[in-house]
Amino acid sequence: MTLLDDLTWRGLIQDSTDPAALAEALTGDPITFYVGFDPTAASLHVGHLMQVITAGRLQRAGHRPLLLVGGATGQIGDPRESAERSLNSPEVVQGWVERIRAQLAPFVTYDGDSAATLVNNLDWTGPTSVIEFLRDVGKHFPVNKMLARDVVRNRLESGISFTEFSYQLLQANDFYQLHQRHGCMLQFGGSDQWGNITAGVDFVRRRGAGPVHAFTTPLVLKADGTKFGKSEGGAVWLDPEMTSPYAFYQFWINADDRDVNNYLRFFSFKSREELEELEKATADRPQARLAQRALALEITALVHGDTEAEQAVMASQALFGRGSLDSLSAETLRAALGEAGLLPVRGEMPNYSTLLKETGLVASANEARRTITEGGAYVNNERITDGEAVPGADTLLHGQFLVLRRGKRTFAGVEYSA
Repeated sequence: MTLLDDLTWRGLIQDSTDPAALAEALTGDPITFYVGFDPTAASLHVGHLMQVITAGRLQRAGHRPLLLVGGATGQIGDPRESAERSLNSPEVVQGWVERIRAQLAPFVTYDGDSAATLVNNLDWTGPTSVIEFLRDVGKHFPVNKMLARDVVRNRLESGISFTEFSYQLLQANDFYQLHQRHGCMLQFGGSDQWGNITAGVDFVRRRGAGPVHAFTTPLVLKADGTKFGKSEGGAVWLDPEMTSPYAFYQFWINADDRDVNNYLRFFSFKSREELEELEKATADRPQARLAQRALALEITALVHGDTEAEQAVMASQALFGRGSLDSLSAETLRAALGEAGLLPVRGEMPNYSTLLKETGLVASANEARRTITEGGAYVNNERITDGEAVPGADTLLHGQFLVLRRGKRTFAGVEYSA
């Protein structure tokens, strides 16, 4: 199976400038390609994974990645359908550039014949004067074509600034600059970037260079029609300080059965044969959630490392009584309990009945006593038999945590400080 065959089977090709030329480029000698990321926040999120993992696929096939972080375009902002973006200061954008560059590192290798290179479009955009930009770039862009772009046309009535209107020129110039500086022959991105990407292909041609190629990947939507990459708490970030590795793992574990096979094709590096076998095993035993577990482990290990992935797996099992809580680090335990609900307790420790009520596991003291009497309450996976008992210091995990559970699947945490 060729690289393009694999990308097509996985559903990763939505549009391309010339399918036959793209196929020839990807099956011939190694080429240099680029994909870009604008620093519009302090971290990438799971919505960016389609692009960074696709870059990893192309590199594994022998092609050379340029990972562009938009120190220039991030100060401008790609037009949105809804309204004008808020501009961030150059200092803030530069800080985000450095964070995002570090987050891209796990997905590609920086060694060997196909070594990846990190680039920043501020390096060539920053020194360019307004006159140079208008003469060398703006001269090649018919305004009627720019106005025809969907997002621009939709914003004309409500208003769009010249700043956002000109974003397309900056991105197009990136492709030309990378073609001149690095011999870049291919750009890809999300389907919402198709207008910007084709503008870059056309600009390279108008400057007498090329030919160059482009394709887009589809936008990912959940089966229920909601946007991929969101959880109840908001975006699912790649930065562990913004989304803990445990919460990141749980995002994938909780994937809808209708979505998980697509997610595996998009985000897993497993082969077609492995994925088809996993799909069949999941269909035979859907209650085991084999696909979700395989995907969650692979992606968490890729983003956060093997150790954090193993901790997330152990936490997922231990919190529901299927493993040892003692094996979990304090950081993993706090993150996991924080997702479920973590009750802070200072000073005198209440008894178990009170803790069950205060954590929200039961509605009243009477219900707490009844749950304990019926054998349905647990602390640190040990059944509680006396609701009036007070947990001692030796009960606290890492000297500060309790894991309370009602039944098999409902748990909450307590964080104690003297």
